[in-house]
Amino acid sequence: MKWKNFYIGLVLLFLYLPILVLIIFSFNTSSLNILFEGFTFKWYGELLNNVSLLEALKNTLIVSITSTLISTIIGTISAFALKKYDFKGKKIINQLLYIPIVIPEIVLGIALLSIYTFLHVELGLGTLILSHIAFSLPFVIISVRAVLDNMPSNIEDAAKDLGASNIKTFWNVIVPTIMPGITSGAFLAFTLSLDDVVISYFTAGPGSNTLPLQIYSMIKTGVTPDVNALATLILLAVFLVLGISTILQIRNIKRQVKV
Repeated sequence: MKWKNFYIGLVLLFLYLPILVLIIFSFNTSSLNILFEGFTFKWYGELLNNVSLLEALKNTLIVSITSTLISTIIGTISAFALKKYDFKGKKIINQLLYIPIVIPEIVLGIALLSIYTFLHVELGLGTLILSHIAFSLPFVIISVRAVLDNMPSNIEDAAKDLGASNIKTFWNVIVPTIMPGITSGAFLAFTLSLDDVVISYFTAGPGSNTLPLQIYSMIKTGVTPDVNALATLILLAVFLVLGISTILQIRNIKRQVKV
């Protein structure tokens, strides 16, 4: 048991030590991310004056939030349709869903760029959002499908027997039941969109630089500690959202147990 805990501790250390180092160096007095020379909060103030970094963050949030909302809505409806209805080409569509997942991102990025060039579409935030929807959508569909496959079929039948219409059955019965799959798919789509570099590199245009692209361009000259400060704030926001989500799930489980 002791060795087991030791190995688990090593794995956790391997996973979270880089994050801890990033947070520590966001308080470093030195502008070089090499040695920790002293403690300061000045980089959080410098962050507010870094216009290019904040502009890239704004673009990233616009693209990530918009693409996540659209891909979650379309993905949920698509997953329900693929589960409920039989039609010609259904098996082919199920197989095609895995193509954006298994192919290299650089191939997908070049393919999307080729489509935009062929259609004479100007690159910008619009093409970025469409591209992120394209590679996020399969993840949402697969996440929702996994929950739908385990959902008891008599739930829908019971709702209809009680007089609920198809729309009411979907919104009041099916959607709350598959909400864990919808939430998981949405979080996955948001995470993939938030840190994407390769596809964004090919489909971003002038004035639509995202945060990952901005940081990537800074690697040649050196990443300044204000980037660490921004990353720390993003981590705090992620932990806050995960904490709230966990609390809500626990309350939902307790409510179901009482019922």
